[in-house]
Amino acid sequence: MATPKNWLKSSFSGSGDGNNCVELGASGPHIHLRESEDPATELITAPETFAGLLRALRTGKPLGQQP
Repeated sequence: MATPKNWLKSSFSGSGDGNNCVELGASGPHIHLRESEDPATELITAPETFAGLLRALRTGKPLGQQP
């Protein structure tokens, strides 16, 4: 599986190398997440699964209780 060439981080993280954050990238049908402190370790998931996680975080409802 390919590693994304471009990683995005939240604008809330600020600028510079000293700001720790979660970074997102995409390759083919996969979403990649990594911690800026340990960029060699990636979590890889499907876009639908990641979208469900974001909905759960926004609404405060557990993943299994989403509409």
